[in-house]
Amino acid sequence: MTELDAFLLSTEWRDLDTTLELTLWASSPTHGPIRATIPRQEAVMFVPRHEPTQAGRRERRPLRTLQGMDVDALYFSTRRALLREADRLRKSGTFPLESDLKPTHRYTMERFINGGLHLRGEARKEHGVLRFHDPHVRAAEVTPRLRTLSLDVETDGWDGRLLSLAFAGCGLERTIAVPSPEDERPALEAAFALIRELDPDVLLGWNVTDFDLRAIEARATAVGVPFAIGRAGETARVLIGTQQPSIARVPGRVVLDGVATLRNASISLERYTLDFVAKSMLGRGKLRAEGVDPLAEIRRMHREDPAALAAYNLEDARLALEIFDKADLVEFTVARCKLTGLPLDRQGGSVAAFDHLYLPRLHRKGYVAPDVGIDTAPVASPGGHVLDSAPGLYRNVVSFDFRSLYPSIIRTFQIDPLGLWVRGPDPIEGFEGARFAREGAILPALITSLHGERNKAREAKNATMSQAIKILMNSFYGVLGTPGCRFFDPRLASSITLRGHEVIERSRAFFEQRGHRVIYGDTDSLFVQLPEALDEAAVSVEAESLAAAINAWWAETIRVEHRLESHLELRVDSRFLQFLMPTTRGSERGSKKRYAGLVRRAGGTTEVLIRGLEAVRTDWTPLAREAQRELLRRVFVGEPWHDWLLELRRQLLAGARDHELVYRKRLRRDVGDYASAAPHVKAARLAAESASDTESHATDVEYLITARGPEPRGLLTAPLDYRHYLERQLAPALDVVLTLLGTSFDREAGEQLRLL
Repeated sequence: MTELDAFLLSTEWRDLDTTLELTLWASSPTHGPIRATIPRQEAVMFVPRHEPTQAGRRERRPLRTLQGMDVDALYFSTRRALLREADRLRKSGTFPLESDLKPTHRYTMERFINGGLHLRGEARKEHGVLRFHDPHVRAAEVTPRLRTLSLDVETDGWDGRLLSLAFAGCGLERTIAVPSPEDERPALEAAFALIRELDPDVLLGWNVTDFDLRAIEARATAVGVPFAIGRAGETARVLIGTQQPSIARVPGRVVLDGVATLRNASISLERYTLDFVAKSMLGRGKLRAEGVDPLAEIRRMHREDPAALAAYNLEDARLALEIFDKADLVEFTVARCKLTGLPLDRQGGSVAAFDHLYLPRLHRKGYVAPDVGIDTAPVASPGGHVLDSAPGLYRNVVSFDFRSLYPSIIRTFQIDPLGLWVRGPDPIEGFEGARFAREGAILPALITSLHGERNKAREAKNATMSQAIKILMNSFYGVLGTPGCRFFDPRLASSITLRGHEVIERSRAFFEQRGHRVIYGDTDSLFVQLPEALDEAAVSVEAESLAAAINAWWAETIRVEHRLESHLELRVDSRFLQFLMPTTRGSERGSKKRYAGLVRRAGGTTEVLIRGLEAVRTDWTPLAREAQRELLRRVFVGEPWHDWLLELRRQLLAGARDHELVYRKRLRRDVGDYASAAPHVKAARLAAESASDTESHATDVEYLITARGPEPRGLLTAPLDYRHYLERQLAPALDVVLTLLGTSFDREAGEQLRLL
């Protein structure tokens, strides 16, 4: 009898002839890789008690629908049998409940397994894996020590043969060269043997599923080598996505892609190419020269300089591994799993996470939920409330931010799917006809628990866990507002957003009644001007005093009006020494979601913060972005800007800033799939025509505007159109600031423009 704790890596289920079998792959801090087989399982769904059924083992359960109908459980020996009966019921006009839950999802969620589990049963070691058969399984608190291996491959074009494979991690760095087509089979066999020898828990890389593993699988199939990179030599496979991301199924291992994991962690970057991310986070990029066609250079190195190709290949694998380490991405993924119960490699999955947390608690309250998509015709609920802005240049502006506003509203006003349907006496008024129970709500209690865990994470300086909790709490509103959620009801989302509207409007009135001008407000924040005569220290004191006063006011207001405890918390976010709220282009109205300001950082330095303006938009050229940022800085700190502007124009016309005139835009489909004649598509077509391979895949397109229109960088056939850059880039970017100074780019440089 073996008893141990382990951390769940992945789950599988399969229908055998007459039974359903589950497999749990895990990693134990003390025993290494684990494979637990759970035999003789049953698939289950629920049906209203008054509805007849034709298949399955039916049993009464003390459960009911949210509408109050009693239900029975319907058990099946296989998942396919359940799906057949569920389909028959729907066609007959009866809607089964929770028939769409996968067996492994139900198994882990009903046991409250969020990554950590405890196994007890007979076990034996085979091929380096400790195998349990039909163990007792329960939840446990486990912090795993996962072994990671980064892999990268170089190929002769998107669908070409392998040229080199590289591995970094598990205390090793290695490349495997593929000099000729005849070497592909032994190279793959060596690579697969290396993975099995190193035995990582996690395989990672950049675009690792859609390119590296997909290419390896294709070449393994072509040369007749089993794609055996799973634990104990089990075969892996890549499931190609169309509308959804592709998925790599590697038994006993987790595959994490750098781009998807960064985005899941809400790490926002201008671009997500390996080169850009590495330069941003590590201070170095890929081993390649600028302006060189990557494929042509890879082919050249393979042909002429194999050592350089090996170094290039290995550096890509190394960069991916170091980015994961730098951003704590594996730790974030583990933290997310411990919070949501989702598999480590699940990207997105907010709805599934909500199910995992909410459904078992709902069941223990005596209720079951519908399938997704039943009676959920999409009805739009209002978005975040955005106040009209007052354009201008200001001093002493403070931005106040409600901490986790929507989760706080849910928690304060007891907004909950169960509470919406099972209200009891003296309900709490919501919006759009919603009324909520004062007691017994599930979601507010969940948020309260998560809020406490986040405070603990902050006290422990565990930024990774704190970020994971924040993302999860903030996802709950979005989940309730999407028809993809089984609890979708427009009254739920509207009761959150419309309450948010009320909070922002009444908070604005609070500030204005105290003589302070509210310049702007957006969803959960307000920008308030304090007296210009105050110095920096006085602004800080007054801002904190106002935040404390409004929090006390909200606590009393909610107690009196609703007999509830307020969890709203307004905090001081930024103190702007100077602040710019621009107009909407071509009008005198204030813009929205666009502003800039000067703040003082620790140590006394100042920094220009920019939101939504051209300086932080990737579809503008580097020249326009940097010029706007510099003009803002000069205006904020009181430096002269007129001579600088004239010098900027002179440098542009002299060709000294050509390297900053490149547009960059993402192609998300193959060039041939575009019917439009947008500039980036035109440039991409020109690039594809001159490329050495015939197929151009989704990538970043870099182009410039010439006398002949858009042309790809590196393939220019005409001089640059400087008038375009003056009129379409510098003028609109700088007029954001200049119009508030009573002038314009045309007025400052009009004579020079007419001379062009």
